[in-house]
Formats: sequence, C-alpha cells, structure tokens
Amino acid sequence: MAVEPLSQKEIEDRLAELPGWSVDGDRLTRTYRLGSHFAATALVVHIARIQDELDHHSDLTLGYNTVSLSVNTHSAGGAITEKDFALARRVEDIAPGHGPH
Repeated sequence: MAVEPLSQKEIEDRLAELPGWSVDGDRLTRTYRLGSHFAATALVVHIARIQDELDHHSDLTLGYNTVSLSVNTHSAGGAITEKDFALARRVEDIAPGHGPH
C-alpha cells in the first residue's frame, strides 16, 4: 500500500496536537532536552525500539543531554506522511515529562 504525502493543512492540524514538533523543510523534527547524557542515551534506545516496531526510522542525533529526531517518508518521495506522525506520537508518549496523550 502506497503512503501518500500529507497536505500542508493536514500537517498543520497534526502539528497542533504535538507541541514541540515542527517542520523543517521536508522533515518533521523535534529536540528533547533531558537531565543527563545517560537519560538522553536511554531515550535513543527506546526510540530505536519504537522505530523497529513501526518499521519506520528517523535520523537521530544524540548530544550531551539532547536527542533530536528528523523524519520523513522515503517511499513517498521524502514527503511528510501519517507514518511520520505515528512515529512522533509514539516517541512523545515515552519521552520523559510528556507521557501518553
């Protein structure tokens, strides 16, 4: 089944439900600041598990106490799709201080 790119309006509507997430060019992005390098590293491991479950992978950047994600859907020509927002929602649910919505 082909994954269709979302319209600008669909992207804006979904972003309204995910504070802290934004669009940078053709990618959905978010940076988390955590209390320590260990906490940031643990978050990366949890995100990697979610990505494997969804079979949808973002670019992850680990800083000293930050984790940045950047994702789009390669099979949709590098556009933002519902798959990207599904990943964002799952990550948001496990990020410290954010919890399930």
